[in-house]
Amino acid sequence: MSEDRDWWRGCVLYQIYPRSFQDSNGDGIGDLAGITRRLAHVASLGVDAIWISPFMTSPMKDFGYDIANYRDVDPIFGTLDDFDALVAEAHRLGLKVIIDQVLSHTSNLHPWFVESRSSRDNDRADWYVWADPKPDGTPPNNWLSVFGGTSWEWDSRRRQYYLHNFLTSQPDLNFHNPSVRRALLDDVRFWLERGVDGFRLDTANFYFHDADLTDNPPLDPGLQSEVMASRNQPYNFQDHLHDKNRPEVLTFFAELRALLDEYGAMTVGEVGERIRGVELMAEYTTGPDRLQMCYAFDFLSGHMPEPQAIRAVVERFEAAGPQGWACWAFSNHDVERHATRWTAGGRDAERALRLAAGILLTLRGSVCLYQGEELGLTEADVAYEDLVDPYGINFWPEVKGRDGCRTPMAWEAGSAHAGFTAGRPWLPVPPEHAARAVDAMEADQGSLLHFYRGLIGFRRRHPVLATGAIRFLDAPAGILAFLRQGAGETLLCVFNLSEDAGVFPLPEGLDPHPLGDHGFSGRREGTLVHLDDHDGFIGAL
Repeated sequence: MSEDRDWWRGCVLYQIYPRSFQDSNGDGIGDLAGITRRLAHVASLGVDAIWISPFMTSPMKDFGYDIANYRDVDPIFGTLDDFDALVAEAHRLGLKVIIDQVLSHTSNLHPWFVESRSSRDNDRADWYVWADPKPDGTPPNNWLSVFGGTSWEWDSRRRQYYLHNFLTSQPDLNFHNPSVRRALLDDVRFWLERGVDGFRLDTANFYFHDADLTDNPPLDPGLQSEVMASRNQPYNFQDHLHDKNRPEVLTFFAELRALLDEYGAMTVGEVGERIRGVELMAEYTTGPDRLQMCYAFDFLSGHMPEPQAIRAVVERFEAAGPQGWACWAFSNHDVERHATRWTAGGRDAERALRLAAGILLTLRGSVCLYQGEELGLTEADVAYEDLVDPYGINFWPEVKGRDGCRTPMAWEAGSAHAGFTAGRPWLPVPPEHAARAVDAMEADQGSLLHFYRGLIGFRRRHPVLATGAIRFLDAPAGILAFLRQGAGETLLCVFNLSEDAGVFPLPEGLDPHPLGDHGFSGRREGTLVHLDDHDGFIGAL
């Protein structure tokens, strides 16, 4: 494995949701041994690293994002020996291993919380966020849970409320307490000692809360969006100034970074924020005592964005943190797959997905691909009786939750459950996914899978796409154009997001010669670049 400590800068990550990747024992739930079995497929894409969603001991109320033991593997996923074997095989294949760390909250079954709620004067009494009720018995303030309702839950033993930004079974840790931060860092060190190369930090902007428990102000209705939560949810009615996004979080980032630097490890932080997400990404990644990179939700919701919207997000980040580093993604385990979002309204799905890959893999920053993205897997339509996600069950039918993006990976078109399991899968495998299984796409040299491989290889052959500067160019409606400059090379990237053919007039002084090994068919004729619908052009200057 490379000793380059900056390997993450411009890397391509591949996210694995372990429950849905590959089942090795027939219980219908994916596991660590199954991931190890399928790592060769991931390596064949040419990506740099895998990010594995939580697999630690958990009652699975939020499917692993409610951890009861930070230092062990939940039995449904295997054992620590299975994890060690996975790391060894990944490293043999040249893949770094990134694992989820869910530090903002634990399960209510974690021994820390069991002790904390037992009394007001035990050794861990203030390890979580406890508060007295108002005189009328109502919660201490107006804070709301992402999953609906108040973010405070009454505990009859302590006769106090505890804070939970998500499920009531996910109490928030009190990061104002240095003992809590030290204990979490010790748990992070445990995995560093086992050879992991970095961490994805769940809800990194939720770590601290306002110690005075100040009410959140109402949000201007004009700022409400679908980026973080549905407009149908009360969570979207508040400006979350006091229950997250607190400046104190930089204290913990510095402590965490000092530990990571001992091992040459990296982090990618999740910023769950719909208004200031891009600016927080920049703030959190600027400086040697911050996180290496972050991602927000600006490209993780809604239909295919207009070119000016993509430009605006990237330019906001570049302006706010020119020394920071972004990780861009279009899909993950929390949002509707972009294979459905980007192809809404009758778009040519195959061309739109190639276009999406082209844009994602040429923007300045690192990239995260979600399992099945390389196959063009769409959002599954999961029947209400098959739902397991508490978020979806709670807000059905206006919000269908996250089960539709978490259905099992499709490996073998002709096998039961597309080769995911020999048993009954925890979520159904849609027939349309089986038709796009890995083996079917491997056999078709013109498939989306081979397109992704080729485009990732193109990115690797042109390091400027990983680490170079970006400068956007004015372009006609429907067209996105930018220069990537650095590493001894300048590339012009032009993409047509329209359903009609388009033309990009070359600015004076630009004389690109087309590069033909990226999979797009845009062509130059004199001072014009001609693009079919959902097409691209990449040329060298």
